[in-house]
Amino acid sequence: MDIPPQLQCLFSAEIEEDSESFVVDVPENEIQIGNIEAGETYRVALLPTESSPPRRDAGRQSNETQGPPVEEGETRRVEIEDIGEQGDGIARVERGYVIIVPEAELGERVAIEVHDVQSNVAFAEVTKRLPLDE
Repeated sequence: MDIPPQLQCLFSAEIEEDSESFVVDVPENEIQIGNIEAGETYRVALLPTESSPPRRDAGRQSNETQGPPVEEGETRRVEIEDIGEQGDGIARVERGYVIIVPEAELGERVAIEVHDVQSNVAFAEVTKRLPLDE
């Protein structure tokens, strides 16, 4: 497995159910040592352990054969995580799928409508600019 140089912390944790969502607790020492800060947003990767139970979706197709995780006409709320070479905003959704959003700024949260879907990328328009806490 390749470990990216941006990796800020690595720990083991159980996933707990909390009413309508699931929670992964970050150990206090990960925040105390200064690699991550409470209240910030981070990309989280979950890796199975050898003792992990079988996945509920084990019979589903692999990510490569599932197709894009978005559809034309779909609306979403996304965060612009990067800026492309031509100045367009880049958002990533399920499985790291990229959505190109022209006229969006780095770090901005926006509501978008997807208008063109390809196998590895989609294109969308901003329909509303959102406050960062929404």
